[in-house]
Amino acid sequence: MQHRILRGTTAMVVALTCGLPAAAQEVGEDGFLGTLTLTAGKRDIATGSAVALTVVDQEEIEDRQASTVAQLIDSVPGVELINGTTPQGSGINIRGYGANTTYGSDQKVAIQIDGASVGSEELYRIGTQLFTDPFLYRSVEVLRGTIGSFEYGSGIVGGVVKLETKDAGDFTGGVPGFRFGQTLEFGSNGSGFTTSTLLAWQPAERVEFLANYTWRTQDDLTDGSGDTIGNSSFTTPSGLLKGKFTFGQDDEHSITLSHSRTRADDKDVPYDQFATSGGMFGNVDRLTDTRQTAIEYRWNPLGNDLIDFSANLSRADQVIDYSYVPGSSPLEGTPTFAFLESTVNAEQRYVTDKLTLKNTALFTTGAVAHRLKAGVEFIHKERADNTAASAPGGEDHRIAAFLIDEMSIGGWTVTPALRYETSEVSGMNGEGTFENDALMGGLALAYDFGNGFSLFGSAAYTEGLPIIDDLGTSASALYKMGTSEKSHTWEIGASYAGTDVFASGDRLAVRGNFYRTEMWDITSYTASGSTSALLDRVETQGFELEASYGLENGLYADLSGHFGTGREYGAGSDTVWRNTPANTVGLTLGKKWDEALDLSWEVVHATNKRDALGADLEDSTVHNLRATFKPQTGAFRDTEIRVGIENAFDLDYVGHLSSSDRPAPGRTFKVTLSKLF
Repeated sequence: MQHRILRGTTAMVVALTCGLPAAAQEVGEDGFLGTLTLTAGKRDIATGSAVALTVVDQEEIEDRQASTVAQLIDSVPGVELINGTTPQGSGINIRGYGANTTYGSDQKVAIQIDGASVGSEELYRIGTQLFTDPFLYRSVEVLRGTIGSFEYGSGIVGGVVKLETKDAGDFTGGVPGFRFGQTLEFGSNGSGFTTSTLLAWQPAERVEFLANYTWRTQDDLTDGSGDTIGNSSFTTPSGLLKGKFTFGQDDEHSITLSHSRTRADDKDVPYDQFATSGGMFGNVDRLTDTRQTAIEYRWNPLGNDLIDFSANLSRADQVIDYSYVPGSSPLEGTPTFAFLESTVNAEQRYVTDKLTLKNTALFTTGAVAHRLKAGVEFIHKERADNTAASAPGGEDHRIAAFLIDEMSIGGWTVTPALRYETSEVSGMNGEGTFENDALMGGLALAYDFGNGFSLFGSAAYTEGLPIIDDLGTSASALYKMGTSEKSHTWEIGASYAGTDVFASGDRLAVRGNFYRTEMWDITSYTASGSTSALLDRVETQGFELEASYGLENGLYADLSGHFGTGREYGAGSDTVWRNTPANTVGLTLGKKWDEALDLSWEVVHATNKRDALGADLEDSTVHNLRATFKPQTGAFRDTEIRVGIENAFDLDYVGHLSSSDRPAPGRTFKVTLSKLF
């Protein structure tokens, strides 16, 4: 059975096995080889898979010296960072879905932290899908499109962002002992400063604990012209506690508990987190507090390919509490302000509890090798009532079951996937109770020619069941509650991975794929120029490219790009889809001297850009320089020194889909010092 599995690359294995990069011949925990990945440059390229997946590992997280997780992944093809570089304001948009210029989320991008589903719903001009700190994580996975999403939720059109917190074993090396780590980071623009302290303790081989405290702060940034960018300062303390216990014969059982939290207490700041000043809403005192807790039990007996079982119980709790600062709105004292007052004095809170049970079984039927993943989820989301602030309270109960069967025969891999989900949404103010259900799924095909070259394609259908934000008594709200948003996505592509391609010892990995998505029965967007008429449909299509090439002497080049278009139709209008990603291409040239030194130059060019109101923006070309030094011997062993220059030529520009009055930061020098004791 394992011989057949090892023969070909797979259609969905990256998404199904947490997507961790594997060496070319490394076998995973369940004995399954998985998709081939080659590390030539800074980022692994997954080849042979129908799932468009990019993994940002811990080394790249540290090298990028990002202030937010959104800044970490905006270099992934098709991913856009919406409105700002602050943890409270930045949002993630994938293939034109997710965060947008009005809300922090449209529910079409799923985000998970250690299995906990995080993020708010449609909070106007506030809120973000992901409020946390990069230093808490060992890897971030970005899964684009629908085909690999059925394990993680319904209605996922843009993709999935999965974050995994650090483990003590990453620092102890799996050996009993104690390690202490300290990181200091300095940024010239906005006088940024970060301190991150880590304690990793492994009292025994099967027991490990980790604690991390990170405090990040910066003042207002300046743009390429030297002007201050308003509402760009922040201070965010973050923490992580994690423990793992392994037990049983052959260590077949394990229990992992993690708890992470990020908090910001801002005083006299604009209510509109996307803007640089208070505007008509004025300023507020705002507390943002996000907590994620997950406990996971795993049973994976040695020698039994039919059992790889996990049970993950999680809670995500987000609070956004804000109160109006008197005298800060020009509308104060007018009849209009009476309407706004309830909006700028409110507490928003979301609590999502989820239990996920799943098992992966390896078996054969005749000549076909199967990797069957089956699971069931129980989800309960509760939202505090703020009807006066256009945020109705309610509860959303869901039950879902999914089945994904990866079948391999010869060079072929065929992967059907199904998800069935039911929901019951009830309001707190007499809006009633609404029930919905949907069956969704897809089919992925991949063929491995045995010489490093592979072809793949997929078709997927998903439905986004109505959410708490759709509660209401108006005709429009009642229509929404009875209707699921629906979408089809088709993809086709090819990949190649090999060594000794152009020179002895070189490594090349290339992946390209076309996608086309059509979404209809839309309830989350109104037609252009209308406040009540909903869009009829949205059509998007694009091409994504990832490539990496490295020579034996350490020279490397990474290339990524996205080129796409989109149209929206509704109320007699036919125009460019408002959230269409910009056309971008990024090139990184660098050289590594073994593990000691890495120097790189990154160039990112973007065209077809628009601001938050749809006005055209000028093309931009941004240069970033990075250097990482890791002494391998002597007193400075386990010390890492990183130096970066972001926007090296101090370009004055506005990012795609950002407000026109919120330009991108100008030149920024960053220095990071890390030491593990």
